Amino acid sequence: MKENKVFQANGFIGILAIVILLGLSVFTFINQSIGMAILLIIIAALLASGITIVQPNQAIVVTFFGSYLGSIRTSGLFLTVPLTIRRSVSLRVRNFNSKRLKVNDVDGNPIEIAAVIVFKVVDSAKAVFDVDHYEEFVEIQSETAIRHVATKYPYDTFENVELTLRGNAEEVSNELATELQARLDVAGVKVVEARLTHLAYSTEIAQAMLQRQQASAIISARQKIVEGAVGMAQMAIKQLEQDKTIDLDDERKVQMVNNLLVAIVAEKPAQPVINAGTLY
Repeated sequence: MKENKVFQANGFIGILAIVILLGLSVFTFINQSIGMAILLIIIAALLASGITIVQPNQAIVVTFFGSYLGSIRTSGLFLTVPLTIRRSVSLRVRNFNSKRLKVNDVDGNPIEIAAVIVFKVVDSAKAVFDVDHYEEFVEIQSETAIRHVATKYPYDTFENVELTLRGNAEEVSNELATELQARLDVAGVKVVEARLTHLAYSTEIAQAMLQRQQASAIISARQKIVEGAVGMAQMAIKQLEQDKTIDLDDERKVQMVNNLLVAIVAEKPAQPVINAGTLY
């Protein structure tokens, strides 16, 4: 099924024609031409059955005894084919907020995910005839696409080497929109935008995953601190040797590096110790 244009004429001209026909029927009835008067009334009634009003951003799907004739997409008052059934379809942009779905990511971790889908009807014939209740069709297909995309990626990765649901929301949303558009083409619906609105670990593993994230953050921070401390110690010894401020043998270098690393890496401030003697 594909949308096409149905016969349509200016509705005000149609109303004027109906009024003229009714006036002629009255005139002929007065002149005792009853048969002609009845015929004119029947014609006027047929024309009146073809009068339809189209609201802005709506389409009227016209069917005649089970056959699809076409659609009217222009707003206004129109005269179309008489004795037809006309169904209104909204062309406005609409939102669908999915429920919080509980699914497993690619690593098998249970997560909660939800999204908002912005869509509109672009083919009224497909929306009416190719699916039953296209609004429900959009809802079901949206949740199916969200589940499918969520199972393709991990919620998060602690190595930062792959695409994740949490770290690459833009890419995931774009893939969701692409997959959803492929599912909704049959209903004549265009996906304007798809965005994740909720993403979290499921309650039964949320605490454990939080501890894992904290541990990973602590390890990463410690690694940076150690790298910085080693660099600072190397820089200090190199600067002292270049300035020839003091002459350090290997044992004194080891002692200085040890003191600097302890002072920099320690969580608490280092307590200074005054050495009044000598290392030897």
